[in-house]
Amino acid sequence: MLRSVKQLCGHKLGASDGELGHVKDFYFDDQHWAVRYLVADTGSWLTGRLVLISPHALGHLPEAGKVLPVNLTRKQIEDSPPIDTHKPVSRQYEEEYYRYYGWPFYWEGGAIWGLGSFPVLTEKSRPFAGEPGVVTGAPPPEPREVHLRSAQAVMGYQIQAGDEIAGHVTDFLVDDQSWVLGQLVVNTGNRFTGKKVLLPPRHVTRISWDESKLFVNQTQQAVVEAPVYDPAASAP
Repeated sequence: MLRSVKQLCGHKLGASDGELGHVKDFYFDDQHWAVRYLVADTGSWLTGRLVLISPHALGHLPEAGKVLPVNLTRKQIEDSPPIDTHKPVSRQYEEEYYRYYGWPFYWEGGAIWGLGSFPVLTEKSRPFAGEPGVVTGAPPPEPREVHLRSAQAVMGYQIQAGDEIAGHVTDFLVDDQSWVLGQLVVNTGNRFTGKKVLLPPRHVTRISWDESKLFVNQTQQAVVEAPVYDPAASAP
């Protein structure tokens, strides 16, 4: 089932042994359009620290107003690698994060989640060259480019269709099993009025941070005539 990312933001989070905080944002991979991390605001519990939670640790998405279960303890989360909110998430950080939890690397393998289409734990993550205790004669791997985007930041970006502006992104719909963003919700009018339509991410050819735009391989008319968004269809 597809769920509204905007509606999920603000949901309370519960670790296996107590309250955790609430959902602040989602980081998605703009190559596979999969949510790689939930950004949790821990509030006063960890003095306002933000932590990343992989879908590997998430239970079933709840109904509105319910607590989203996280299959981790508060101690595990407290001791997890901290993020620098002023810098992009690096692959080096991701490797450290995945090794900490012992999860398989999603970027290794041909599927969306590495070895499969869903964030199911099938094997432990593997160490990379240079990790203490690992003997290897190979040189350290070259840094790999990371394509993580903030869903909150992209909401509001304009849709550039050829030479025309076709609207702006107002929401994303995420599959509650694969955690893939299946649709963009686009407002074809201004920020407060206009028809909302659904646009599959496969039509996005480029995202520009500098211009706050998503470039698509569609005409303005094609975007305007896309299927109308029905909020009831994404309700739990």
